[in-house]
Amino acid sequence: MKQLVHEIRRNPLLWLVIFVPIVLITEKLKPDSHTLLFVLSVLAILPLALLLSHATESVAAKTGDSVGGLLNATLGNLTELVIAIVALQAGQHMLVKASIAGAIVTNSLFMLGASFLIGGLRHHLQEYNRVGARLQAGLLFLATVALLIPSALNGHESTRPARFVQDLSIALSILLLIAYALGLLFSLKTHRELFAGASEEHEAVWPIKLAVLTLVGVTILVALVSEVFVGSVHQAATAFGMTPAFVGFIVVALVGAAAEMAAAFSAASKNHLDLSVGIALGSAAQIALFVAPVLVLLSFFIGPKPMDLNFWPGAVAMVLFATITAALVTGSGRSAWFVGVLVIMVYLMFATALYLLPPAGTS
Repeated sequence: MKQLVHEIRRNPLLWLVIFVPIVLITEKLKPDSHTLLFVLSVLAILPLALLLSHATESVAAKTGDSVGGLLNATLGNLTELVIAIVALQAGQHMLVKASIAGAIVTNSLFMLGASFLIGGLRHHLQEYNRVGARLQAGLLFLATVALLIPSALNGHESTRPARFVQDLSIALSILLLIAYALGLLFSLKTHRELFAGASEEHEAVWPIKLAVLTLVGVTILVALVSEVFVGSVHQAATAFGMTPAFVGFIVVALVGAAAEMAAAFSAASKNHLDLSVGIALGSAAQIALFVAPVLVLLSFFIGPKPMDLNFWPGAVAMVLFATITAALVTGSGRSAWFVGVLVIMVYLMFATALYLLPPAGTS
């Protein structure tokens, strides 16, 4: 417990953990203050995401390279997954789909571009393992194809039966999970030497018992805070002049990836761009190949109705362009600060378009 207290004292971002009890108490006392609850829940999720990330890394560091890599890959986006599950239970499929697409775009554009920019401002030219970047970009492209198929086939044939998209989504989700598992096997087992440059440094590793207890406890807190967040998002979005699609695509994605961004930016500033690129593209690929299909399959057991992979065309287009952009800028294995500016500009164009002219879609 002393290590946990020390970590909270050492990291100013973790001081925001005080907002966890504040938001839960406020939700009981003022359940109709949706804008206030929205802001408080965002502030509360930030430190919880950071604690989840540190606990996951500590567990992974104690379990060996292969198992640790698997844990990091599987639990790396636990915050986004918990938020999406809560939204799924509430039947807010638009918010879930927007958060999935937004997480892919945010990780592959904003996190990657900001890492290039931050690292480039301190180091004239940076190099990284392009083999790992190519693999993650390839997995991202595979997932984009899976998102394109339901949208393309369902949009041109209005006579198709209603179950067609659901059955197709189930089949595609299973294929994506298989591809995800095989990708882990390739990178962690059969060809792990190709990804040696992307090894992660573990600082201040916690004891395994503390890490596991923190992982369980913080996950429960994230679920509780996410319920408040999801319950207030519609009214708060209206108050701020936003739509749930924009909130899911931009706000949820940025909040959920806060811990990973902190790690990626810190590594880039220390000239460990291998780690930054691995976190950014690896997290995006994990959202696309693991989180999205898991949510589709879970929706048949929780929530008012099943969710499919039929995203609105604008979201699919943004994911596709984000994937192409990431593949183009990481192909050389070298980067400078202006490359980061270009990538961030693409992300800002998407964010501006969503804010000013949100895509029309139904859940």
